[in-house]
Amino acid sequence: MDQIAGTNRTALTEFILLGLVESEKLQSLVFVLFLFAYMVTVRGNLSILAAFLVEPKLHTPMYFFLGNLSVLDVGCITVTVPPMLGHLLSHKRIISYDACLSQLFFFHLLGGTDCFLLTAMAYDCFLAICGPLTYSTHMSQEVQRILVAMSWACAFTNAMTHTIALSTLNFCGPSEVNHFYCDLPQLFQISCSSTQLNELVLFVAGLIPAGTPVVLIIISDIHVAAAVLQIRSVEGRKKAFSTCGSHLTVVCLFYDGIFNYMRLGSEEPSDKDKGVGIFNTVINPMLNPLIYSSRNSDVQGVLWRILVGR
Repeated sequence: MDQIAGTNRTALTEFILLGLVESEKLQSLVFVLFLFAYMVTVRGNLSILAAFLVEPKLHTPMYFFLGNLSVLDVGCITVTVPPMLGHLLSHKRIISYDACLSQLFFFHLLGGTDCFLLTAMAYDCFLAICGPLTYSTHMSQEVQRILVAMSWACAFTNAMTHTIALSTLNFCGPSEVNHFYCDLPQLFQISCSSTQLNELVLFVAGLIPAGTPVVLIIISDIHVAAAVLQIRSVEGRKKAFSTCGSHLTVVCLFYDGIFNYMRLGSEEPSDKDKGVGIFNTVINPMLNPLIYSSRNSDVQGVLWRILVGR
């Protein structure tokens, strides 16, 4: 019986990614747009990282976390967009079973780390506004490294759980994945075995890694808002909101995509899946550098020097 199940599971050794559009003319347009978005995202995030590395003034916990976030954003878009561009260029939409699982694993690893890192950044903001006198003690370099390491470890556990759970499913046809990259909801839809347990794992594993951080972030932001409102000077309030406003914007965008993603498993296949995928893997990573640099004159100054080569 086990041998038969194993045979059924390996009957499909590759999948066909349907992509975003079918028309060849639209495929050319999609290729140009996504190539441009990829180049802008990589350039923007690497510029943020370079600014942190070359400017001593930016060697603070907030920019340490922001540099790590930039690496994650580059990784997240690199996992999904270049393979899609390769498929559009070669007109081949086939992806192997192993490559599909690898893409799934790294997508959840990077996205999960992003989620936990945003929580660490909220904690940093909380300490900076609500406990400035003890900030340097509670947010030492050792603490920063521990928070980043814990983010990676928690995300690795989550990604590995999803990947292992998916590998137990049988795929014996059809082989068409209604998306431009491999992800859980779309693979659940083409599995020929029961996915109830996998969907439960997706919900629980999504609720804990995504739900717990968002609760902590909300609690942190409430304390920050209360502390900012107690600042009497207008300049002091403006500086405080400038420090944490960008992070709050990024958090809202990120979790809007996450909660939309968590609803996909219970819905029928639709183009909404692809829209959420584009938002999570392309738009968010592309906007983050713009959001964090738009309100920060120090970052803008360093980025300008980098861009003009001075």
